[in-house]
Amino acid sequence: MPDWYRIKDDCLILTLHVQPGAKRTEIMGLHGDALKVRVAAAAVEGQANTRLLDFLRQAFEVPSSRITLKQGEHARRKVVEIQGSQVSPETLLASA
Repeated sequence: MPDWYRIKDDCLILTLHVQPGAKRTEIMGLHGDALKVRVAAAAVEGQANTRLLDFLRQAFEVPSSRITLKQGEHARRKVVEIQGSQVSPETLLASA
């Protein structure tokens, strides 16, 4: 299993490297042991975190209540937990 995600029970745990302030929100591929995501929002007042979680919610087809930022609120390296998604994390790399 890749380093950038793990599955525990029905939870998917992602390790991300986030680059705020991009022209569009997109997956860029791997960045060491994390998945690199560019986010089309500034790192001001939680805007980039909100946009990131919304992007992941859509990608994993889950409601907002099932996605949580667990670590890295003020850092580029973040850990996100997604509950109950039937979408494989590998599909994110396919879109990179």
